[in-house]
Amino acid sequence: MSAKFPEYKGLDLSGINKEIVQFWKDNSTFEQSIEIRKNDPAFIFFEGPPSANGMPGIHHVISRTVKDVFCRYKTQKGFRVDRKAGWDTHGLPIELAVEKTLGITKEDIGKKITIAQYNETCRKEVMKYTREWEELTEQMGYWVDMTDPYITYENKYIETLWHLLKKLYNLDLLYKGYTIQPYSPAAGTGLSSHELNQPGCYRDVKDTTIVALFKLIRDEGSEFLFRETDTDVFIMAWTTTPWTLPSNTALAMGPKIDYVSVKTFNPYTGDAITVVLAKALFNTYFPAENAELVWDDYKPGDKKRPYIILAEHRGKEFQQVSYEQLIDWVKPRKPAFRVLMGDFVTTEEGTGIVHIAPTFGADDYRIAQQNDIPALVVVDKEGNTQPMVDRKGRMYRVEDLDESFVKEYVNLGTYGNFTGRFVKNEYDESIPEGSETIDVSIAVSLKQQKKAFQIAKYTHNYPHCWRTDKPVLYYPLSSWFIRTTKVKERLLELNNTINWKPTSTGTGRFGKWLENLVDWNLSRTRFWGTPLPIWMTED
Repeated sequence: MSAKFPEYKGLDLSGINKEIVQFWKDNSTFEQSIEIRKNDPAFIFFEGPPSANGMPGIHHVISRTVKDVFCRYKTQKGFRVDRKAGWDTHGLPIELAVEKTLGITKEDIGKKITIAQYNETCRKEVMKYTREWEELTEQMGYWVDMTDPYITYENKYIETLWHLLKKLYNLDLLYKGYTIQPYSPAAGTGLSSHELNQPGCYRDVKDTTIVALFKLIRDEGSEFLFRETDTDVFIMAWTTTPWTLPSNTALAMGPKIDYVSVKTFNPYTGDAITVVLAKALFNTYFPAENAELVWDDYKPGDKKRPYIILAEHRGKEFQQVSYEQLIDWVKPRKPAFRVLMGDFVTTEEGTGIVHIAPTFGADDYRIAQQNDIPALVVVDKEGNTQPMVDRKGRMYRVEDLDESFVKEYVNLGTYGNFTGRFVKNEYDESIPEGSETIDVSIAVSLKQQKKAFQIAKYTHNYPHCWRTDKPVLYYPLSSWFIRTTKVKERLLELNNTINWKPTSTGTGRFGKWLENLVDWNLSRTRFWGTPLPIWMTED
């Protein structure tokens, strides 16, 4: 029996598409493809859910076409292919859209609007374009069951997540940790390593950098340096984030790295000084051509500065060396300002000496904890200990701090001009483009205080929030983590069983991510999302 098909003499793709879609609809073709195979092996497909708070785009058509190809192929191979649609109703994009619509910020929730009112607005917003999505699904001939979708804000779905969290807890894979994490002040939440590795998150930016001069205290631990010279002695430390310098409480040197002490002149003031830096980086700051310059011929302002190499020392010799606080905005509540030995210190760039701000770097926090060095912190009105930068990304305002703490520990004379300043201008849209950054202000202040050796612009790769496009900070947060590192080897093993197309994706981007896996930061400091079902006893 020969089948007859209509002949199309004029190619009208749109008309053909509508005709086929209508035929499928009239004959329940999709439903029949499942029903007639109800006793066959199952292939279950849950669609990675789109978010209905935004209009569908061409990229959704492309990704759904790929999904549809696999499902149709499995159908032709004799499987019963159940295809479950879903809606992703939680997440940062929805919250940011609602905040913009309501004209509020995260800090206004619970003050200008109740959490319940805010969440109800999110619930309405998230299903805003459902009809448009359903129309696209039909028009492109994408087969998926949209009559009973899974919706991430429904209790049925949330309870499933809770069930999985309980399993993780029972396997000792769930824990609370206080760590330095990627944090987005613009979004008001911490970010996971996966979010930070989204394409385009790392971008080249040009920032103000400084080689700061940390003045050594002359005592038994540092006397070996002062015996070599008749000037003050400074340790040179380079940073691309001058805004972290007020939080400095230590310096790190490599125990096996060779360092030199050099007598020279401060480039900005012309004062005779002695500085310490890594031997391998010496020529970065002291060109060989200047070795022949006559010391007594130097005049303040001369671009070429003479120098004298006084001695060489191994990093381990500096273990008992202490220095004066660089920026005295806030006093630490425990002894600080010592040189520590760090295995992460290199001589690839900078000076071979790392400035340590325990509240703003993972290595900084770790080495400070190991050596009983305090973080430089403040106390807010509620009596909570906080880093010097608040959750909005600005230096804590004096009016937000505990009065007794301010009286005892804060130097209002030096801190007054910086209180409330954003550490990145991008965090405050009212700041005109091109305005002076706090990095520049701090660098200029140190230059005036004879505590700067070099100030320069530097282009480097810096992480940005994948949703707000604003710079990320590394910030101390308490979060709940899934201990993914405990099953890392199993994940790598399973990844090797996947038939990746192209292969380079599995061995490259995804495989490398697994190889460098860190524990998954699960919790978010937001309001519209799956609540964590965790209660803690006082002990």
